[in-house]
Amino acid sequence: MAAESTIDALGQFELHPVLGQIGEALRFSQSPLFMLIAVVLVLAFLYLGMRPAAVVPGRLQAAAEIGYDFIHNMATDTIGEKGTAFFPFVFAIFFFILAGNYLGLVPYSFTFTSHIVVTVSLALLVFLVSILASLKAQGMKFFAHFMPEGAPVFLAPLLIPIEILSFLSRPVSLSIRLFANMMAGHVLLEVFAGFTLMLAGLGLFGPALAVAPVAINVALTALELLVGVLQAYVFAILTCIYLREAVAH
Repeated sequence: MAAESTIDALGQFELHPVLGQIGEALRFSQSPLFMLIAVVLVLAFLYLGMRPAAVVPGRLQAAAEIGYDFIHNMATDTIGEKGTAFFPFVFAIFFFILAGNYLGLVPYSFTFTSHIVVTVSLALLVFLVSILASLKAQGMKFFAHFMPEGAPVFLAPLLIPIEILSFLSRPVSLSIRLFANMMAGHVLLEVFAGFTLMLAGLGLFGPALAVAPVAINVALTALELLVGVLQAYVFAILTCIYLREAVAH
C-alpha cells in the first residue's frame, strides 16, 4: 500500500511477472505462483494433520478431521449414495478456494480468487465434470432434460432454448459470485487502509482521526475471514447440487 494521496484500490489485482527473466519468458505471474502456494499449504496441512494419527487428536489433526468429515458429509448428504465417488473432487475444490481466499489476507500476498479468469476456470471445470457425470449416468437421456416433462410439444422451440441458456448460465453465476465477493472485499480493505495513511499524515489530529478507518479495517478483515470460508462453502455446495442433478435418474 502506498502512502500517497491517491488510493489505487485496484492496483493490488494487477499481474506482474515473478521469478525475474524466467517468469517473464514463461508469463509466470503472482496468480499461478500463489495457486501453487495454496496447493502446497493444503497438502502440508493435510499431511501434518493426518499423519501420524493420534488416539487423542491435537489441534491440527482435529482441524484436518473436521474439514474431512465436513466435506464428506456435504458430498454424501447432497449428492446421495454416489457422493463418495465425487468426494475427492469436492474436497479439492473447497480447500483450494479456501486457501486462495485466506492467502489474500496475508500482507504482500495475492488473491487469485479475485481474478475472473481463475474463477471461470474453476466453474468450467465443475461444469465439465457435471456434464461427463450426467452422460455416464444417464446416457442420451441427458438431453431430454432440456425439454420439461409434460410440456406441450408445440412449445419445444421456446422451452428448449430457455433450458439450454439456463443450463449454460451455471458456470457464469458460479464464477462471478466468487470473483465479485472476493474482489469487493479486498477493494474495501485497500480503500480504508489508504484512508488510514492519508488521515495519519494530516498533522496533530491526524493519528486520532485515523483510528476510525483502522477500526473499520479490523472489522472488514474479520468479515473477510467469514466471507472466505462462506464463498468456498457456497462454491462446493453448488458443485454438489450440480453433481446430484447429473447422476440422478
